[in-house]
Amino acid sequence: MIQAGIIGGAGYTAGELIRLLLNHDAVEINFVYSTSNAGNALSAVHQDLVGTANLKFSDTINSNVDVLFLCLGHGNSKSFLEKYSFSKHTKIIDLSNEFRLKNDSVFQNKNFIYGLPELQKAHIKQSSYIANPGCFATALQLAVLPLAANGLLKDDVHINAVTGATGAGTSLSKTTHYSWRDNNFSYYKPFTHQHLGEINQTVNQLQSTFNNEIHFMPNRGNFSRGIFATVYTKFDDDLDTAKTIYRTFYEDAPFTVLSDDAIHLKQVVNTNKCILHLHKHNNTLLITGIIDNLLKGASGQAVQNMNLMFGLKETTGLQLKATYF
Repeated sequence: MIQAGIIGGAGYTAGELIRLLLNHDAVEINFVYSTSNAGNALSAVHQDLVGTANLKFSDTINSNVDVLFLCLGHGNSKSFLEKYSFSKHTKIIDLSNEFRLKNDSVFQNKNFIYGLPELQKAHIKQSSYIANPGCFATALQLAVLPLAANGLLKDDVHINAVTGATGAGTSLSKTTHYSWRDNNFSYYKPFTHQHLGEINQTVNQLQSTFNNEIHFMPNRGNFSRGIFATVYTKFDDDLDTAKTIYRTFYEDAPFTVLSDDAIHLKQVVNTNKCILHLHKHNNTLLITGIIDNLLKGASGQAVQNMNLMFGLKETTGLQLKATYF
């Protein structure tokens, strides 16, 4: 059994990760580290685990685990790795944003590979250190990767995407209170969202000639989880050609699929899927993409990366049913 350690075990992504690993046939959770919850049962914080897990949060760390998941707040992974050392065989998957960009990818002689399986599965298989992509970044990159890979991004890309309340994490703020979020809708960080760095990096990796703008408008939705993204750009060919390009690009991607019918969030909530849909209007191609921000956008993708790193079938422990009704 793969021995797994989780650092920062009280948040939404950690809760989903624990749930996935408890049901993973090849993994045993060795410890879940949380200084604020040490000694408490996991189910005291993650109440969906009542009757499932008898584990408790720990204030000690096993430096010899096979894989370490860092579920810390953004900006805390580096300081944690500076304080604690792990064995040479310990693989690390970081769910924060600290190692995603190339200029930040090398730390303490550890080279963190950007962990988007649909982009660089072969590199992930050979890596010991993974920078897990951001949730918006995952959905939006999967929407445009096939075009970039074929040199077909020839104009500005316009994005409007809505995320659920869990995307903001467990810390309370004005915009996460029920009375504010319910029956409400708003944008934030217009054109400046931090995930644009990842998106631009990947697009330029696949299409170095791209020198247009990616205009991204992120929005807060009045639902708990999921991302619904609409992406559009100029496309000179017909819709059937676009569909062939997308299906060919994702033929080896078990979790990313193209739907001929219009899509909606309930198709992916509680799964590791990304579902895409294409629509052509005059010379504009509209790509709609949906993911669960906590799974394909975070913990599910982290387990997908772990499977690849340990030579397991990519879908192991991730065949999940959508919460459809």
